[in-house]
Amino acid sequence: MANIKSAKKRILVNQTKALQNKMFRSALKTDIKKYYAAVEAGDAALAQDTYKAAVKKIDQAAARGIIHKNAAARKKSQFTKALNKM
Repeated sequence: MANIKSAKKRILVNQTKALQNKMFRSALKTDIKKYYAAVEAGDAALAQDTYKAAVKKIDQAAARGIIHKNAAARKKSQFTKALNKM
């Protein structure tokens, strides 16, 4: 356990940031699942809407460093291919 005040603060801040990242990652996964569900259902209008939401979330995750930028680009490419295939 830390004794120095600044180290104690760092522990608290890191816990808060980790929780925020976990919440964001969970929301990202939810948006991705909604998109894939719309594609599986064959609903083009819903797929288009969920595509926009999922791509936006992926861009935000990459900007925050939650996922790697190449992983984000790969996911967006997969989504675009799936949408165009419909």
